[in-house]
Amino acid sequence: MLTAIFQGILLSAGLILPLGVQNVFVFNQGVTQSRLSKALPVVLTASICDTALITLAILGISVVIVTIPAIKFVLFILGILFLMYMGFVTWTSKPAATSSDEKALSPKKQIAFAASVSLLNPHAILDTIGVIGTSSIHYIGKEKWAFAIACILVSWIWFLALAVVGRQVGKLDKSNTFMRGLNKVSALIMWVTAIFLLKQLMA
Repeated sequence: MLTAIFQGILLSAGLILPLGVQNVFVFNQGVTQSRLSKALPVVLTASICDTALITLAILGISVVIVTIPAIKFVLFILGILFLMYMGFVTWTSKPAATSSDEKALSPKKQIAFAASVSLLNPHAILDTIGVIGTSSIHYIGKEKWAFAIACILVSWIWFLALAVVGRQVGKLDKSNTFMRGLNKVSALIMWVTAIFLLKQLMA
């Protein structure tokens, strides 16, 4: 049981820690929202999406989905187009001198964008299936559930921590110098991810 929990924590952390589109977006919302509570929609959405992907991977359902060429192709195209669009929007956005409710994303937009960067990223989906889904095969019964819960808890804790750190940065970054730099980095990450997905699609 402990082995399953420990492996779940390590694998999930290994997948979620690298700087990616999803992480940058959650952190970004922590910075721009006037209060931490207003960044909760993005935290909850990202966590729920990860929970769904992990559950599907462990149940083996997602393997069936991505092995159907038509579904995989559509998923890649949607992901590429969305990342290119989001990269352009993020690159051209100009943060206000101070955080304000007018400049910050509304809860509906937070939910929509968080769901999009979580579910329209084929690379993240394939990683979840390949690493977590494959590793879960070694466990059965209670051990498999312990493995799944450990993976899911890492996601929830991580996204909340990102938002908390982002909010603290937002309080210190009065001139929004950091925010402007973060927007540029975020856009580049989105574009690089889109190019990587395009290369995978054409391979």
